[in-house]
Amino acid sequence: MKLVLASTSRYRRELLARLQVPFSVADPGVEEQARPGEDPLDMSRRLAEDKARAVGLREPGAIIIGCDQVAIADGKIIGKPGNRDNAVRQLLALSGREVLFHTALCVHNAASNRTTTRVVTTRVTFRTLDRAAIERYLDREQPYDCAGSAKSEGLGIALIASMEGEDPNALIGLPLIALVDLLAEHGVRIP
Repeated sequence: MKLVLASTSRYRRELLARLQVPFSVADPGVEEQARPGEDPLDMSRRLAEDKARAVGLREPGAIIIGCDQVAIADGKIIGKPGNRDNAVRQLLALSGREVLFHTALCVHNAASNRTTTRVVTTRVTFRTLDRAAIERYLDREQPYDCAGSAKSEGLGIALIASMEGEDPNALIGLPLIALVDLLAEHGVRIP
């Protein structure tokens, strides 16, 4: 059965490649906006499902993998910084604080219309950071497409005091442990 990743994220593509199964990639074309009063965890789940279902309409015989991540600090959503100035502000604000990363995963069988989802939450505590350390980090790594501005799979790990979660891949953007389980529920065995 054809497997499609409903994401344009290079990080998710690299993670899925680790499972050594053939897959294609499709842009889901889903706007990532919160609905009024929507809980961040529910938002991540909804967006993962929306992405998988949107691609499923174009790939009717495929199994689609949708994923979304919402980061929360002090009850507020922390997005991708987009540029250096925003990353500096974001990291200064997150210094010494805890951030929850809700990474939702959806596997949707477009042929049967069967959908399964799971949310994996990772608790990240940032070290106390000064502006000089942040500037040095940003000089070496440009994490402008990463919520929270720190790539745990790279030098950003030096900004993190601790991480708690069931799958370190979830923080990068695709919880592989949960994905193997959900794919098995849809008849896709890894390995």
